[in-house]
Amino acid sequence: MKKYGLIGYPLTHSFSKKYFSEKFEREGKRDCQYELYEIPEINQLPGLIASEKDLVGLNVTIPYKEKVIPFLDRLDPSCRAIGAVNCIKIREGQLVGFNTDYFGFKESLEKWLGKERPKALVLGTGGASKAVAEVLKDLGMDFLKVSRNAGIGDSVITYEQLYADKRILKDHLLIINTTPRGTYPNTGSMPDIPMDGLGNGHRVYDLVYNPEETLFMRAAAERGAATKNGMEMLHLQAEAAWNIWN
Repeated sequence: MKKYGLIGYPLTHSFSKKYFSEKFEREGKRDCQYELYEIPEINQLPGLIASEKDLVGLNVTIPYKEKVIPFLDRLDPSCRAIGAVNCIKIREGQLVGFNTDYFGFKESLEKWLGKERPKALVLGTGGASKAVAEVLKDLGMDFLKVSRNAGIGDSVITYEQLYADKRILKDHLLIINTTPRGTYPNTGSMPDIPMDGLGNGHRVYDLVYNPEETLFMRAAAERGAATKNGMEMLHLQAEAAWNIWN
């Protein structure tokens, strides 16, 4: 039996088990199994690996995309540039980290934008934002990250600055939410940006996929913005992980 799984905490919002279980059944892979491994602390990973001898691949989600790196033996070169891991390949006791968020987001974004390359605001500075930022760099797109905390790096502004200077939102027509705000079960929350600054020239890409339409997406659409959720990216990154594992 080949085992695959997802580590994170909590895992109530995860689609991975359903996605891969259906994939295994559809493709007749009876020797494959996918499990959820909800670990409250990342230092429980070595014990999990030791106890699950059949594990050959793991997905990594919030809050461990960065915290997992010290527990790995190697990083894929492109993953090292991003500084976050969401996929681990396990072979002969070696754990190798990859980032399939990058591939999933890049393919999805290019399909959505076509030849457009607007300036972007990336909401959040966590693991997912690192993959998003690397994609924007590789596509030659100008962007700013938006954080709750001041002074955490270059090209980072605070949400307060967005409210203070309305030109920022006017000049950045692509808004990418990489935070978990609005994810089930906390569907009543959304990123705190000046929504009255959005219009029909804006695009809002919310990496949240559950629910399919977040409160943020709905509020943006009411102001004329085009919106997209993270489901396509999720499918693309899952298939990229499968290709890495196999």
